[in-house]
Order: sequence, then C-alpha cells, then structure tokens
Amino acid sequence: MKTIAEGTAYLFGNNIDTDQIYPGKYVELTEMEDIRKHAMSGSEEPDLATFFQPGDIIVAGTNFGCGSSREHAAMTLKGIEVGAILAESFGRIFYRNAINLGIPAITCKGIHALVKRGDTVRIDFATGEIANETTGAKAKAEPMNDYMMGILQNGGIKPMIRKMQEEKNKQGK
Repeated sequence: MKTIAEGTAYLFGNNIDTDQIYPGKYVELTEMEDIRKHAMSGSEEPDLATFFQPGDIIVAGTNFGCGSSREHAAMTLKGIEVGAILAESFGRIFYRNAINLGIPAITCKGIHALVKRGDTVRIDFATGEIANETTGAKAKAEPMNDYMMGILQNGGIKPMIRKMQEEKNKQGK
C-alpha cells in the first residue's frame, strides 16, 4: 500500500452507524461481490456502490462507524476498495476493524467543513497532511505511526502476521 491516497470525496454526516454502512439484513451474504453491492445502502447514498471508484474517499462527521461491532461494515468498504476514510471521529470498534482490514481511517477535526462531495482529496498518511485539491484547502491530522502503517502496507493485520511468521520460519531454517 502507498502512503498517499487521492480520490473523489463522498460525504456523510454524523453518527453513521454500522447498519447504515452495511445493513444487518445482508450479513448472511458470503461473496464479496454480493457484499460490496450494499456498501452504504442504509445511508443518504444508498447506491454508492454503483458509482464509487477504487481509491475514492469517504469523508464523514463525528462518530463514523458507531453501533454494532460487526466486522461487515469495514469489510464492505474494503470490498469497494475505499482509498481512505476521513472523519471527525470514529466508533472505536469500527476504527480498529477498518485498520485491521487494511483500510486507512484518519481522524481529522474540521475535515467535514473543508470538503464537498466530488472534491478531489489527497492524504499523506505518513505526515498527516490532507489537501483538498479542488479548493486548495488544507488540514492536518495525526500521522499514522509505524505499526499502523505496517498493517496498512501489508493489506491488514492478518497478512502482516502471516508475513512476519513466514520471515521467522525462513530464518529458523
């Protein structure tokens, strides 16, 4: 994974819960192609999956991902290949699920006011610099620490642990 993401912004409000991100009525689906069709289908952008492009960015207000602890919400955003999620704040469990699945989740106070739907947003995960390429507005978030960057660069925590184990096994032989 790169340390920079750039994509079209799609805006969501405050308190977007996991059931809005991925409605619970679809939890029995098992194929990613079916799962990703329902990304954000309980929100103000119910057809997001039809026009969202890999690398596009979700920008939200406060408490994005609140609600249940189901991993499905983060999985569906991974399925549509979200470039990053920028929010004023996150639900704690959703935030960790997103990072563990290799989705950059960046907290940035005031970001919702600096971006409009359709703007091009550029994020540098290593420095925390955020630029609205459409308007020239800039914001600063906390840079991601090395551990989080390692998770993201490996595509999630499971692939990172698998890679570490493989390297350890090679050294032991």
